[in-house]
Amino acid sequence: MNVEEIIYVIFEMSEVEIIDFSQVAETSQHTLRVSKDGSKSFIKYKDSMPSSVQSLTTRSQEYSNSQMLSILTQDEWGVEDE
Repeated sequence: MNVEEIIYVIFEMSEVEIIDFSQVAETSQHTLRVSKDGSKSFIKYKDSMPSSVQSLTTRSQEYSNSQMLSILTQDEWGVEDE
């Protein structure tokens, strides 16, 4: 996938079971990046929003690659100090 074509959506992990992983770039819930508190994650896809993503009631707006990279620098998503 060309990074400029990728679309990102953030959602609450309480809805992870709704996602059909055959419709998105991630392969399972075990390959998702999760926020530091474990409450949110995001998925990526190309073109139109997959039906399982449309079904998420906690989904965010769609973000571009550059927007998502900016979001991931926020404390909510940062790497915890060891």
